[in-house]
Amino acid sequence: MKMKAALMYGPNDIRVEETEKPLCPPDGLILKIMAVGLCGSDIRNLTTDSRKGEYPFIYGHEIVGVVDETGPDEKQYKIGDRLFLFPGTYCMECDDCVSGHSEICENVEKGLAGTGGFAQYIAVKGKKIELGGIYKIPKDVSYEAASLGEPLTSVYACLENINAGYPDTMVIIGAGPIGCFMATLSKIRGVKEVIMIDINENRLKMARDFGVDHIIDSSRENPAEAVLKLTNGKGADKVISATPSNATQTQSIDMVRKEGLVVFFGGVPKGSMTELDCNKIHYNNIWIKGHFGASYIQSKRAFELAISHQFPAEKFITRILPLDRINEGIQLTRTGEAIKVVLHPWD
Repeated sequence: MKMKAALMYGPNDIRVEETEKPLCPPDGLILKIMAVGLCGSDIRNLTTDSRKGEYPFIYGHEIVGVVDETGPDEKQYKIGDRLFLFPGTYCMECDDCVSGHSEICENVEKGLAGTGGFAQYIAVKGKKIELGGIYKIPKDVSYEAASLGEPLTSVYACLENINAGYPDTMVIIGAGPIGCFMATLSKIRGVKEVIMIDINENRLKMARDFGVDHIIDSSRENPAEAVLKLTNGKGADKVISATPSNATQTQSIDMVRKEGLVVFFGGVPKGSMTELDCNKIHYNNIWIKGHFGASYIQSKRAFELAISHQFPAEKFITRILPLDRINEGIQLTRTGEAIKVVLHPWD
């Protein structure tokens, strides 16, 4: 049986065409994908030689849908169940998992539900069901809103891990979807002031709708000087570099106060090096933390927040497009015309 999918044949070569529908695992299920978010990491992968020549390949990991088929040995879910798939799959037995940091699991399982979402169907193996990270979607929650549970997860974990809250002044570098998630969740957590920095005027304008108190266009002014001016020369309590840029990591050190915290959230090109003023870090007692991923419990809490009335999902989803228009969605996101694009495989 055939299904429609967006297959990547190389950098910027994404073709929506028919391919084989996956077979149902005996101990697993087939999920009919009803909505899938377009993530910044998807766009990076789709526009670079991410597979090093191993094509075609189906990306997409912000997956929600309805159970279409179950294997004879699968007893936990039934046809018609509405499910959210968290892409991380952890062993829950290694030292990292036992210590509460399953996001850096030594035995993380690949390919169980971590990709393949830009399609009409995906197979979910019994191992994924056994290890967890699958959550039921209430009937009164839209698939589109539920799909935000995945991108919100790492943001939720980051802000929880750094104890963001009152009376923090927070700088967020990067006004893309992740930056806007951070601004909204920071305000929910009680952060006093949020300062957003970007070079994209469209994104900065839209960021105002997500709890941002001040915007800085770093293409027009020195962002560090602007932050110091807004904070009476002291610097921000916490600075999060949420862009794939070494330059913003370098700049972040000049924006944080003495004894403040800098977070490197956005991954940078592999092999690249960031220049840091180590004397400034040393003499000002600046803390630097890297952040990646989320534990199972954090993924569950983030999903619950995404589908709650407290979270304005409808404000984030600025475009809903059929899967056939995935290339248009990529461009809308890259130019800043859209905050979050959600794709419908069945339209």
